[in-house]
Amino acid sequence: MEAVPGLSLVIIIAIILFLILILYFVPVRLYIAAISSGVKIKIFRDLIGMRLRRVPPSVIVDSMINATKAGLTMQMGMLEAHYLAGGNVKKVVAALISADKANIQLPFERAAAIDLAGRDVLEAVKMSVIPKVIETPLVAAVAKDGIQLKAIARVTVRANIDRLVGGAGEATVLARVGEGIVSTIGSSNSHKEVLENPDKISKGVLAKGLDSGTAFEILSIDIADVDIGQNIGAMLQTDQAEADLKVARAKAEERRAAAVASEQENIAEVAKQRARVVEAEAEVPKAMAEAFRSGRLGVMDYYQLKNIQADTDMRDSIAKPGETKKSS
Repeated sequence: MEAVPGLSLVIIIAIILFLILILYFVPVRLYIAAISSGVKIKIFRDLIGMRLRRVPPSVIVDSMINATKAGLTMQMGMLEAHYLAGGNVKKVVAALISADKANIQLPFERAAAIDLAGRDVLEAVKMSVIPKVIETPLVAAVAKDGIQLKAIARVTVRANIDRLVGGAGEATVLARVGEGIVSTIGSSNSHKEVLENPDKISKGVLAKGLDSGTAFEILSIDIADVDIGQNIGAMLQTDQAEADLKVARAKAEERRAAAVASEQENIAEVAKQRARVVEAEAEVPKAMAEAFRSGRLGVMDYYQLKNIQADTDMRDSIAKPGETKKSS
């Protein structure tokens, strides 16, 4: 009975697909590498189980190999749990190896918590071994004598493994150091004191315990540069003098306006009085005419009145000779 060519081809394809599927679920290369490195691993329970749990076997097995070669004892289930929680397994294992070589106590649980908290655990371990220098921005402060000083500080910090979870970051350290610089300069009686002893700033800032509640330990604060700024005290005094001058001018203008208004009122009152006098003088001829008509005033009385008026004018002219010359 002859074999059907098409059936043989189907069988070959099925065998190839089966082998690919087996090699996918059973990564032989990883198994051989793990066994040769001394990592105890089982095909069905570990490698195939990782595939079913959607955990990349290469990540876990390579991390186990690195840890075993570094002399660390680690459980594969803990690595899988950390990966499923969203952690970076390779970075955590690298941090544990670095901490072990540097004699830093770092349990796996703490390293995993630091990694899940969003911090770079490997960078934190490196910073614990090699301190990091961070530079503050330009900080301006005014001494008691009114002179402004501008300072830049370099802060040497070391990561505090125990406070990495929940501790404040670099921004908080820089803000606290800047606040301490402003406070120290502001409490100085003269800017010359600060220029002569820049270490006064660093000592004053270190004494405040600014690393409390942060993820770092401040080792030293060094003043990199101190420059003299503006004379803020003189500027404030100048501004105050200008403000006082404006106030004085406003008050003087107010008094002048009040005086002008009072003078205008006096002039108006005098004008009213003159108007009443003119009005009264206008009534005199009318009264005299009425007196003539009614017979109460005679011609001799009129002349006698005129003589009295002339005598009064003469006496006035004698009493005020200067005004008489001017009128003449």
